[in-house]
Amino acid sequence: MDRTRPLTLLLAGALAVGGLAALSPAAQAADSELARNGGFEAGLDGWTCTAGSGAVVTTPVHGGTKALQATPAGSDNAKCSQTITVKPNSAYTLSGWVRGSYVYLGATGTGTTDVSTWTQAAADWQKLSTTFTTGANTTSVTVYTHGWYGTPAYQADDLSLFGPGGAPAEIPAAPTGLAAGSPTSTTVPLSWPAVAGATSYKVYRGATAVGTVTGTSYTATGLTPSTAYSFQVSAVNSAGESAKSAAVTATTTSGGGGGGGAELPARALVGYLHASFANGSGYTRMADVPDSWDVINLAFGEPTSVTSGDIRFKLCPVAECPTVESEADFKAAIKAKQAAGKKVLISIGGQNGQVQLATTAARDTFVSSVSKIIDEYGLDGLDIDFEGHSLSLQTGDTDFRSPTSPVIVNLIQAVKTLKAKYGAKFVLTMAPETFFVQLGYQYYGSGPWGGQDPRAGAYLPVIHALRDDLTLLHVQDYNSGSIMGLDNQYHSMGGADFHIAMTDMLLTGFPVAGNTERFFPGLRPDQVAIGLPASTQAGNGHTSPTEVNKALDCLTKKTNCGSYQTHGTWSSLRGLMTWSINWDRFNQWEFSKNFDAYFGQNAAKQS
Repeated sequence: MDRTRPLTLLLAGALAVGGLAALSPAAQAADSELARNGGFEAGLDGWTCTAGSGAVVTTPVHGGTKALQATPAGSDNAKCSQTITVKPNSAYTLSGWVRGSYVYLGATGTGTTDVSTWTQAAADWQKLSTTFTTGANTTSVTVYTHGWYGTPAYQADDLSLFGPGGAPAEIPAAPTGLAAGSPTSTTVPLSWPAVAGATSYKVYRGATAVGTVTGTSYTATGLTPSTAYSFQVSAVNSAGESAKSAAVTATTTSGGGGGGGAELPARALVGYLHASFANGSGYTRMADVPDSWDVINLAFGEPTSVTSGDIRFKLCPVAECPTVESEADFKAAIKAKQAAGKKVLISIGGQNGQVQLATTAARDTFVSSVSKIIDEYGLDGLDIDFEGHSLSLQTGDTDFRSPTSPVIVNLIQAVKTLKAKYGAKFVLTMAPETFFVQLGYQYYGSGPWGGQDPRAGAYLPVIHALRDDLTLLHVQDYNSGSIMGLDNQYHSMGGADFHIAMTDMLLTGFPVAGNTERFFPGLRPDQVAIGLPASTQAGNGHTSPTEVNKALDCLTKKTNCGSYQTHGTWSSLRGLMTWSINWDRFNQWEFSKNFDAYFGQNAAKQS
């Protein structure tokens, strides 16, 4: 078509074929391009992507110099959207160019029938297009593109909504009623009422913007204990950002060193002692545990039945462990270790010790029976090593901040009762598997549609509720499948990369199941140790001393990092945990000697 033909000629042609009524509704309404920054040349300006899934790339692009790339993760489908002002009873055309598998383009809030179109596989740029008509009272619609769960990243470019423009959007009012919930030592929860016309909210700590959410709550993380912070929030839509709300001030708690943490050395070595059973590693007496070990976890206290809550602990029987010491010698050796500054804990659970506190009666029995063990042996605290089917989330229990599953709630209450009984010096450690913690970045419980493993991420509510009582979390970076890190790449056990990625997740925090409004706050570095097997016989995922040292270099010095880049330099990372002291002895103390050499301590304590 000749774009230079005068409008009079076009009108004359239209009249010649039936008068002005022959003009299309689009021509009568002076249609225009309504999508803001549809080519992503201004980054993500105007667009909101779920779970931080969207980014702007310079290749591949369809037009201009930039395009959108969004990566689905877990239960998040990488939905990027924009709300656009439209007119009622009007026709619109939505189109865009996409690349990737199972890429969708659509519109919601049309007031008639919401529409979408998709491609199953677009190896190169493919155009998607659909049309809709707005309802009688529709003044805005939301256009979006998204991928599908478990698929690779997709690209989108030159997204367009063409039709009659509505009344210009107005900048929303400033939020009112900003409130701070109960702080922890490192977090402050914030909430506020919704603002009419707002599509997202920007949160400020002091003068610095620290986050953007689409809901009306946010948890500030990575804060310093015993410190006052000021927060404000603004409302945002396509017209711009409102003024900030009135400021609210909150002071983080002291934290108390995480329950006995202040009494540990700056670099701590944690090990499990096979005290109640024998295996191929051989029996090791308490008195023979080298001074390198700062925390000694007695493996294991086990229940009389899965649901009883009645925990029992006995030394390995002579028939199984011919070199076992007497009860008296065992208790005396514990006192000697404690006199030397070591901590000795009872570890509950293990591979064979399933514990389900499904009732309040089981909860109370757990408290009384664990107390009896602690008192009888004069122990310093408790290690929670619940594995298998001990912890799972009931259907509908979707928010780690307010769990409802009895086995979760009762465990939290039981541990808080024990902490209250024994006081500030009570040492609390946990040794979950990656399936119960880091997998929560992708999956949480049975998921929004059901069908997922209800154990996925099930330790997160326990860790979160007890974070101010927690001395050490040492996730088992072994016997694990591949786990997605914060770089949205899968990492496999056995090398430095796995430990770097898994530990960085604990220290940085992450949105649970991709939901940015349910963010699991990072722990303090002094609350975290890396869990590894002491030898190839101890478990799958053994890591050589060289790779262990690379992981420590990256996490504490930000050197030797390889492909994964941490979100901080965690110089006060507490140390290492291993399964087990017995297996380390079997392996000529390779694990503990490497720890001592790396941190320059206890170097002469093993021979």
